[in-house]
Amino acid sequence: MAATSIVRSKRRLVLPYLHRLLHSGPATPSPNRFLRHASPVPRDPDHSPFLRLPDARVSTLPTGLRVVTQAYPAATRMASVGVWVDAGSRFELPGTNGTAHFLEHMAFKGTTRRPTANALEVEIENMGARLNAYTSREQTTYFADVQGRDVPIALDVLSDILQYPCFPANALQRERGVILREMEEVQGMMDEVIFDHLHAAAFQGHPLGDTILGPVENIKSISKKDLEQYITTHYTCPRMVVSAAGAVNHDEVVDQVREFFTGFSTDPTTVDQLVEANPAIFTGSEVRVEQPEMPLTHFAIAFKGSSWANPSSIPLMVIQSILGTWNRSVGVGNCSGSALARGISNGNLAESMIAFNTNYRDTGLFGICTIAQPDSLYNLSQLIMQEFRRLAFEVSETEVARARNQLKSALLLHIDGSTAVSENNGRQMLTYGRIMPFLELFARIDAVDRDTVMETAKDFIIDKDIALAAVGPLTNLPELSWFRSHTYSDDEFTSRMFLQDAQNN
Repeated sequence: MAATSIVRSKRRLVLPYLHRLLHSGPATPSPNRFLRHASPVPRDPDHSPFLRLPDARVSTLPTGLRVVTQAYPAATRMASVGVWVDAGSRFELPGTNGTAHFLEHMAFKGTTRRPTANALEVEIENMGARLNAYTSREQTTYFADVQGRDVPIALDVLSDILQYPCFPANALQRERGVILREMEEVQGMMDEVIFDHLHAAAFQGHPLGDTILGPVENIKSISKKDLEQYITTHYTCPRMVVSAAGAVNHDEVVDQVREFFTGFSTDPTTVDQLVEANPAIFTGSEVRVEQPEMPLTHFAIAFKGSSWANPSSIPLMVIQSILGTWNRSVGVGNCSGSALARGISNGNLAESMIAFNTNYRDTGLFGICTIAQPDSLYNLSQLIMQEFRRLAFEVSETEVARARNQLKSALLLHIDGSTAVSENNGRQMLTYGRIMPFLELFARIDAVDRDTVMETAKDFIIDKDIALAAVGPLTNLPELSWFRSHTYSDDEFTSRMFLQDAQNN
């Protein structure tokens, strides 16, 4: 009982100060030429005239392979075409973590028709094209940016490298070294390291918690048989989407896909069935890597988020926008629309902060990643947890409107160009099973008001488990149990805190 009283007393002393940091907005601007033409109060403009983009067309072949195209006039006559596969590191067999990423590397090392990597590269370069790929925890993508007239050749190349790869022994051995060097580079990228640790803490004992590259011992032992088995098991027509955008013709692309993509399995097993058989369970735990020689501490805290198709996914996107992003080098601090950014800037508590919201098939991660001086960690942690709780009780329509506008702008900027459009459509077909028009997406975003935000925050933050990952000097970083205790719902105490601060001001 005495310990509880001490904790309460400490919270009463600290929280009003932190609340002032969060809510000490910029001084009232004086009238000037800017305010004659714009208002500091966010508005909800009608975006519909700008969102009438060409319709995306979708066809499903008898094999179950889906084809989506979105054609629009482009002065450059360029096109992007790719294959999106519902398979990533999450679906690897025990002991083979790293296979999906290894396969992405080996796909470009030759096929039965193009026996060497050099032959493939020359063909691509002669077209002035670009061929690339990437692997995530749930998806793998192979795509090409080409001139519109070369779309058939690009589809031929993509189908060839995925259906008839050679996996020559010398190339297999060489790529082991390439991936090991890539792993060394990733270890120097603290944002990647932190999120890998965060996944390990959030999804203990599940493949979703493994890294995409895999451990060193696996990279040294993955065999040709492992790669072939992964393709046979997961590169199936019902789990694949061919997406093209730019200078493309839908009917022509469908005919070309029907001609080239003939060697894939038609196994009807869906990703939903695989996920249901091995669901990801969020675990409230932590990964701490004490490195006292580092000048700064990198840490991330996360709650269980929503899946792609969960109705809460869009409110969480708005909440992510409310929390915002801040970096000391940018220079925007106490003028930011984000209350958390203002608090961090006013208190000189961190070097940078970014809110994140990552979706998966059956779960997600939602939280904040930050970089800070070691002696600021306690106050920074207090500020972050106070802002998380505030979202459940004290949110204004003004900041929600601002967050909606920022989110919509970010989404539109993300689809600038045929590559981004092709990627967006391919990913949506895998995650939603359809293309969500921007008019619909923006209508869903505009439907999120302050009540929706507070309700969602209560569902995902208040009295919920936390995953924590931290690297650097960690002496002043509170324990996981401290973070967990600061998620408790205490309406009376929260109301009293805001009332006391208002009276003091």
